[in-house]
Amino acid sequence: MTEARAAPHPRRLVEAARRHGELVRFALVGASTFVVDTAVFLLLKSTLLEPKPVTAKVIAVVVATLVGYLLNRGWSFRARGGLARPREATLYFVVSAVALGMNAGPLFASRYWLDLAVPAVSPLTEQLADLVSAQIVGTLLAMTFRFWAFRRWVFPAVSVDTTVGDPRAPTE
Repeated sequence: MTEARAAPHPRRLVEAARRHGELVRFALVGASTFVVDTAVFLLLKSTLLEPKPVTAKVIAVVVATLVGYLLNRGWSFRARGGLARPREATLYFVVSAVALGMNAGPLFASRYWLDLAVPAVSPLTEQLADLVSAQIVGTLLAMTFRFWAFRRWVFPAVSVDTTVGDPRAPTE
């Protein structure tokens, strides 16, 4: 007779969430923007931009990026910063532009290099290839890059040491 595996103790989960809160918040914002991205992508890809899936993906990522900036600034990285808002926003959108290429690249490769499009493949295969390349592979690549780049350049940790009085120190 085997014993059932015990569920994680709630205190451990709370501790882990507190210790990795920034990552948890970033992941929740990412899940929200994934829904926005997917909804806009599928809507555009199945209507106005049916023959142009990469353009539909680019527009979807831009819309999701705008939502992501507002949520990340106000919630995920609220304890970080120190950069002036215009500079922070500029860096956010520069990082996001690089990530946009990571989002759209796998879809471009799937459609135009691997020729996973009708008539070379069935409509179902085309739809599945688009979904996997754009929404799974592209999103995972871009998400990993964004988390690293946002922490490093856009929302740097506020340093408490010798930056006071330093003209090169980030300002609010």
